[in-house]
Amino acid sequence: MTLKTQPQYGFEDYLAAERAGRDVKHEYVNGEVFAMTGASFNHNLIVLNLGSELRARLKGRPCHVLPSDMRVRIESANAAKYPDLTALCEAPRFHDDRHDVLLNPALIVEVLSASTEAYDRGGKFATYRRLPSLEEYVLVSQDHPLVEVFSRQPDGRWVLSETEGLDAEVVFDSLGCRVAMREIYDKVDVEQGNDRGD
Repeated sequence: MTLKTQPQYGFEDYLAAERAGRDVKHEYVNGEVFAMTGASFNHNLIVLNLGSELRARLKGRPCHVLPSDMRVRIESANAAKYPDLTALCEAPRFHDDRHDVLLNPALIVEVLSASTEAYDRGGKFATYRRLPSLEEYVLVSQDHPLVEVFSRQPDGRWVLSETEGLDAEVVFDSLGCRVAMREIYDKVDVEQGNDRGD
């Protein structure tokens, strides 16, 4: 969840303030700065589970899986975000020589919560889509075993693939791997039925 704090910062001013060691992370959107709030137990379990599984599957390949402290810059949207997970299988490119602002993620994962779901599906996805490097945007439910993968097509369209249930596997084409839902939701208290609660 994000809370609006102060308006109209330039990106370099925002970045300098973030690097100065604020206790709270902030996202940046076109001059406005938003404080990030904490996440639930299930949210953190899912992020750790999926990040660990992806890292294990990509070991020995020139790929990187990064946690939520990796800031991602979306230059064409004048924005910076902290995705729950970020991954890429090419040389990382950075905003500057500090290597704390990534420019070229291939995959971004956000774990949904009631307070952020509408934004994650709407405004945040619209911002991320402006990243030329982004091939897949992944939304993970923390209330039931459901993973949605939005994949960029060669013509620029985004196509949704849903994976539901603990016995299924999620395919991540951008990374050339798949992960069992049971591993993503290991030790996570989720509903077992197919009712998505919509």
